[in-house]
Amino acid sequence: SKSPSPRQYMPVRYFIMKSSNFQNIDISQQKGIWSTTPSNERKLNGAFWESMVYLIFSVQGSGHFQGFARMGSSIGCEKSQDWGSAGFGGVFKVEWIRKESIPFQFAHHLLNPWNDNKKVQ
Repeated sequence: SKSPSPRQYMPVRYFIMKSSNFQNIDISQQKGIWSTTPSNERKLNGAFWESMVYLIFSVQGSGHFQGFARMGSSIGCEKSQDWGSAGFGGVFKVEWIRKESIPFQFAHHLLNPWNDNKKVQ
């Protein structure tokens, strides 16, 4: 029998990750990596060390979520050529849990208390 992972009992945090295009989502799903802007790195790394972090992905303007993944590593300094020089920071591992296009309307009942109770989308 395996002993439970110490991360299993940590708090859980969720972040919506907006992508400028579907190609970035495809790369992430194929390679199990993601990269974000340097301004997001500190917040995500802090959350990763204190909690389980789930990332919910959406392509800007799509009106849908494209799936969700668990953050599998902290964000390092290594950059990926996969995204070119689009102003992204370091790469980190993600473990995709669900790859499916889900319309925002299916989540309109979810409100974000840290964003003036606006709809999650």
